[in-house]
Amino acid sequence: MSDSEPSSLQHHGHPGAPPEAATSPRTSRTVEPAHETSVIVTGIADTRDGGPKLGGERAVLDAWLRDYRLNALLKIDGLTAQQLAMRPIPPSALSLLGIIRHLTEVEMYWLREVLHGEELEDLYSTPEHPDGDFDLGSAGSAALDVDCYRRETARCAELAAAWIDLDGPVRGRRGGAELNLRWILTHLIEEYARHLGHMDLLREAIDGTTGY
Repeated sequence: MSDSEPSSLQHHGHPGAPPEAATSPRTSRTVEPAHETSVIVTGIADTRDGGPKLGGERAVLDAWLRDYRLNALLKIDGLTAQQLAMRPIPPSALSLLGIIRHLTEVEMYWLREVLHGEELEDLYSTPEHPDGDFDLGSAGSAALDVDCYRRETARCAELAAAWIDLDGPVRGRRGGAELNLRWILTHLIEEYARHLGHMDLLREAIDGTTGY
């Protein structure tokens, strides 16, 4: 099952980690809650260029993932904390903020835990709230959550760049199976493509903006 589903359907914890390690939320991050009318992201420059048209495999994979990370920020540019937390397309409970939180956990899982074998705690999910990435974000957490996305994607990009080999097995496993960085990068591009489509619809429902 795709790990782009809510975590009640697919959990992102480290393969083989004990339950308490896979579900303990981080508590060390602190920030002043954002005012509901605060604009969280503004002035993002659109530098997407589709990557090298005659590039090699790694250059093309890296470029698409870089552009999709930027695209996620462009889709929330100019919105307030309250707008980010809105769930404007019932009966879906999706929000732009929930997707940003989810993509943060996805990046950390694949490029820190699976690729490099790090042992990490979940950011947002708990045993009581396995869909905490999607469900527990609020206007008050929006500034912290978006900042976390920006920091973690930058860190994950650095870690991926440090892993040169696309072919050999990475340090972690998924469901007990070995996999390589080529598979991980392709999967992350697929993950972003799916959720960016969700973000298109959510943004249009919030303020009518289209064309990203």
